[in-house]
This record gives sequence, structure tokens and C-alpha cells, in this order.
Amino acid sequence: MPAWVMATSHSIELTQATTAPPAAVWDVITDLDAAPDVLSGVDRVERIEGPGYAVGTRWRETRTMMGKSASEEMVVTAVEPTSRTVVEADGGGVHYRSEFELVPDGSGTTIVFRFSGEQVGTPSVVQRLVWRAFGGLGLKLTSKVMRTDLADIAAAAEARTV
Repeated sequence: MPAWVMATSHSIELTQATTAPPAAVWDVITDLDAAPDVLSGVDRVERIEGPGYAVGTRWRETRTMMGKSASEEMVVTAVEPTSRTVVEADGGGVHYRSEFELVPDGSGTTIVFRFSGEQVGTPSVVQRLVWRAFGGLGLKLTSKVMRTDLADIAAAAEARTV
């Protein structure tokens, strides 16, 4: 099979500086119930399993993107309080992984966001071609959405420390 058909994963890494300390940023990131009020791109959050924020906590997050409402079920798979968390989701034959790392930076924090999407199962040649052709567009859209989320997180964390 030609190499140009084999691309099965895509990833991005973004950073956002904030004057808020890691604990304040952590409180914003892990407050799922407040997400629709904090993140301008989130319409609704519905808890599915688990109170608070811990490994195994599940929720359905609904966003409107390109004029269309879409929901994804997400699960927390790693928690290192005030420093790192990982959230994963599966949808449309793709496994998504989002990681937030909070790096102390003087009296503030650098938020490092890593995202990856990987095809799961055995995609057909057509699915691999579509992934190859449109995966980059999906990453650009994800990057734009996450830049907004990161700015919203930083602003909310800074507001909590005033």
C-alpha cells in the first residue's frame, strides 16, 4: 500500500500563558459543571458518571462547530492534581486524546495542551484517503477551537485570583 494512504494519526500542541497560579488554572479546567459558563465554545455538559473530577469521570460535551451541534462522550484517564490531566473520547472511528499540562512560570502558569486523533480499527482505503485529505483541516479547526478554550481558561483563572 502506498505511504500516502497510511496516515492514521494527527496531533497538535498549543500553549497559553497566564498570570494565574497552577492551582487556579487547575480549578477552572476540572470544574466540568461550570464549563458552559467558562468556555465560549461549549453549549452544554451532561455528567454521565462520577462526581467531581477523577479518573473515570465521564461526561457528554456539546459544542456548535461550523453551524452544527455535536456531542462527544469524554472520560478522564489521568489526573495529577494541579499539574496534568488527560481526557479521552471515541467517535466516528477515531480515538481522541487531550492532555493539559500546567507548568509553573514565575508567579503564573504556562498551559500546555496536546491533542491527538488516531483512527481505530481497520479503516478502509477510502477512510484513510479522507483522513489524509481532510485530517489537516480538522486539526486546523481543532487548533482554532482550543486556542479559544485556552484563552477562556486563562481569563477565568485570572479572574479567580483577583
